[in-house]
Amino acid sequence: DVGAELSGVFQHMQKFECYFINGTEKVRYLQKYIYNREPIVRFDSDVGHYVGFTPYGEMTAKSWNSDPGEMEYRRSLVDTFCRHNYEGIRPFITERRVPPSVSISLVPPSSSQPGPGRLLCSVMDFYPAAIQVRWFQGQQELSEHVVATNVVPNGDWTYQLLVLLETPPRRGLTYSCQVEHVSLEQPLSRHWEMPPDAAR
Repeated sequence: DVGAELSGVFQHMQKFECYFINGTEKVRYLQKYIYNREPIVRFDSDVGHYVGFTPYGEMTAKSWNSDPGEMEYRRSLVDTFCRHNYEGIRPFITERRVPPSVSISLVPPSSSQPGPGRLLCSVMDFYPAAIQVRWFQGQQELSEHVVATNVVPNGDWTYQLLVLLETPPRRGLTYSCQVEHVSLEQPLSRHWEMPPDAAR
């Protein structure tokens, strides 16, 4: 059955991308054609012409590259599309600041890690992605036995990060998670002490 062989989901996608370095001093324009997640052909303003990644893409690139009008138009987009739109999007992509929310929680013990558990610092919903998180015991920084996830995008132009202190907390000591971020005028700290009724 020919119809059954041809049934399925087929996705054709075009992506238009602009990359900016130091404002509009250095701008790169990319146009990508993708079929079922496979790159077919791409225009890169740094290269100046189309490049194919499949036999069909190579044939298409050769055809488009031989068209002077198409090449003049495509090369102009680094200015008419990217630089032209930069001022409109600049406040959102370069000046946007969202401060993180920070909390400390006690991760319950497990069979492999008995005892009172481990402290987890959750740093949520911040932008941009660059951030520094440090653990302290009193005034002493705890640089060892600290494990962090990668900075994870939330999908809404904010990010999150989890930082675990692997050494179990001790009674009578204060632990602090300190966060530095461009949105904060000064480092933000959250403190934690073992409650009196915690398991000994």
